[in-house]
Amino acid sequence: MTVLNGKKILLGVTGGIAAYKTAFLVRHLIKKGAEVRVVMTESAMDFVTPLTLATLSKNEVLSSFTKDETTEEGVRKHNWNHHVDLALWADLMIIAPATANTMSKMAHGACDNFLMAVYLSADCPIYYAPAMDLDMYQHPSTTETFKKLTSFGNIQIPAAYGELASGLVGQGRMAEPEEIVAFIEQDIVKQLPLNGKKVLLTAGPTYEALDPVRFIGNHSSGKMGYAIAEEAARLGAEVTLISGPSVLKLDHSNVHIERVTSAAEMYDAAHRYFDACDIAILSAAVADYKPADVATEKIKKDDGTMTLTLVKTQDILMSLGEIKKHQFLVGFALETENEEANAKIKLKKKNLDLIVLNSLRDEGAGFKTDTNKVTLISKSNKVIPFSVKPKSEVAKDILEYIIEEFHA
Repeated sequence: MTVLNGKKILLGVTGGIAAYKTAFLVRHLIKKGAEVRVVMTESAMDFVTPLTLATLSKNEVLSSFTKDETTEEGVRKHNWNHHVDLALWADLMIIAPATANTMSKMAHGACDNFLMAVYLSADCPIYYAPAMDLDMYQHPSTTETFKKLTSFGNIQIPAAYGELASGLVGQGRMAEPEEIVAFIEQDIVKQLPLNGKKVLLTAGPTYEALDPVRFIGNHSSGKMGYAIAEEAARLGAEVTLISGPSVLKLDHSNVHIERVTSAAEMYDAAHRYFDACDIAILSAAVADYKPADVATEKIKKDDGTMTLTLVKTQDILMSLGEIKKHQFLVGFALETENEEANAKIKLKKKNLDLIVLNSLRDEGAGFKTDTNKVTLISKSNKVIPFSVKPKSEVAKDILEYIIEEFHA
């Protein structure tokens, strides 16, 4: 998964020889998980066909304000292509190739084709990839156009140096499709609120062995922790997720998952990564006790009762609270009585910056569910309750609060 996954991207193709590269550009964007719609100028069709781009994008290619259709009754109809709706649909727009002619129109608001109408209506980041011959690229009017487009907030994907269609060698060659995609990804990441931050997360249960077959565990699925990890990565963080036994998977380039089984293994892993992290969110349901002795062979059943001697596991959250320096430390509290009072005690005792409280008595909260109901309690004892929400939305609430604290 990348930052372009799920993005709605509008690609404007203009009439330059580099238009042939847009077939590869559409393919790269689709592979990244983006939804792509294409708008072409009439001259662009001399270099690449609408059919090619429609097939690759799986969307109709538009090039004019109207579209003629024939009904089943043989009646010809003129349908209007809504340039405003299309412009507002997009999360971002790319104009590639951006010819000298099109860029001049962009700079001066000349609206003489469907693509320019869409551009002037767009309310999203606009990237453009210049493509022209060397002398055109170096012309003073082109330099002024670049300045004007930058002043509008448009983002230039610099042209490359190389052999041009004229046979000259120099600046003006449109960036390659993979370079355009990489440029946009990097630009998006730079603007994400957790870019440059390292987030440590724990999730899921721990299993404490009785013998080679049996263990003491709990019902935690890890869904809450995985949701936070995914959201943190989406916001630009570099995430280390220490996961107890869980069937969940998370495919994101910014998430490293380390799988552990016992509380002791989770303790060691958390301490290994804690010093380098900026934010630590411990959502795992760690066993408070473990068997004093672990049998080397399967314990045989007999007719009597069985007595287990349990000893405390190491308190991961408290141990991190004792050594934290710059880290923003977040804990979870699952309570069944005196919820808020117990959570506040835990917050202070373990030197936390934030505690996330949820109760098994709240419908839609707790283990294995896809929803949760939480209350955030800050270090200053500010209490922020939330209603029942999908865990993905709860993750957003938690991280939004943390980001506000970082920027405060």
